[in-house]
Amino acid sequence: AEKKGASNTMIGMIFGSYALFNLLASLVFGKYLVHIGAKFMFIAGMFLSGGVTVLFGVLDQLPAGPVFITMCFLVRMIDAIGFGAAITASSSILAKAFPNNVATILGSLEVFSGLGLVVGPPLGGFLYQSFGYEVPFIFLGCIVLLMIPLNLCILPNYESDPGEHSFWKLVTLPKVSFIALIITSLSSCFGFLDPILSLFVLEKFNLPAGYVGLVFLGLALSYAISSPLFGLLSDKMPHLRKWFLIFGNLITAGCFMLLGPVPILNIKSQLWLLVLVLVVNGISAGMSIIPTFPEILSCAHENGFEEGLSTLGLVSGFFGAMWSIGAFVGPLLGGFMYEKIGFEWAAAVQGLWALLSGLAMGLFYLQENARTRRSKPQNITATEEERTALLPNEI
Repeated sequence: AEKKGASNTMIGMIFGSYALFNLLASLVFGKYLVHIGAKFMFIAGMFLSGGVTVLFGVLDQLPAGPVFITMCFLVRMIDAIGFGAAITASSSILAKAFPNNVATILGSLEVFSGLGLVVGPPLGGFLYQSFGYEVPFIFLGCIVLLMIPLNLCILPNYESDPGEHSFWKLVTLPKVSFIALIITSLSSCFGFLDPILSLFVLEKFNLPAGYVGLVFLGLALSYAISSPLFGLLSDKMPHLRKWFLIFGNLITAGCFMLLGPVPILNIKSQLWLLVLVLVVNGISAGMSIIPTFPEILSCAHENGFEEGLSTLGLVSGFFGAMWSIGAFVGPLLGGFMYEKIGFEWAAAVQGLWALLSGLAMGLFYLQENARTRRSKPQNITATEEERTALLPNEI
């Protein structure tokens, strides 16, 4: 991109546009999932995403300047729309197909997300070094496109009537608002690490560039391994979800304090400590992320949302939108803070966001628990009064 005349700011905007359009796409597709059709939305999303990934591989053939920059924006935006459609539809289809094991299924699929994070960088690097810029994108895009016929045959068609409820009603539910804070804080933590951690590792420990990707393995593998476990526990013991949400964020906050570590702790920065912190962070991320979807879904049903594909679409779109907000803000603020105050303090500030969202979630659950306890004696009294009034008639 630099060779084609794009400034660092412009490059950041090109990457940032992906998260922004993913946010918009998630909201729109979540609302109109039933109208469009879940299976069609998933297949169309894969087709768009796979096609523009191939196109991204040939952008280096374009002339430098405005033409190159415009096409970069266009390709990234379309990719975000396709990805938003595919993810929103797939989450809804899975929740519809496995209504009693939503967290277990989503947690199991995170194994493959983790595998993608592990395999992607070394495979992409090998293809790039061996065959040049175009091949990694063309190879990956073709894999996505080849999955379309398979999914056309396998995926069931789910039909449902449009729901009466809106995103606004979902967002204004107090519990959902606090969970939204959890989701954005966690996705911003991931977004923060993406561009900045590699720079810090190269500068601090003088590692060869090829070894930097291995540092991320601790985070990706621990997240992939722990996610199915937390999904299973969330489904089998729903009362544990609130503890996962709270303590997952608090542990994440502690991890970010130790990434640098923050100077006030007077702990020397060491590579083994950094890798250990990333491993713990992967586990805490799985602890917090996996229960969010079923918790939002159960909250929606408790507040009058109908059980069906319409509500699943709203919840899937909402989750995708909140994740995109964090994915957009995390790298943006992270890059700015890294330049101004250094990695150690920047990571601590990022961890503060996770800390505050975890504490806010904890306070909400305490208040909810107190409100439930207060309402129970009143209900018992009312029931006794009703029975007393009816007894003479019964006799």
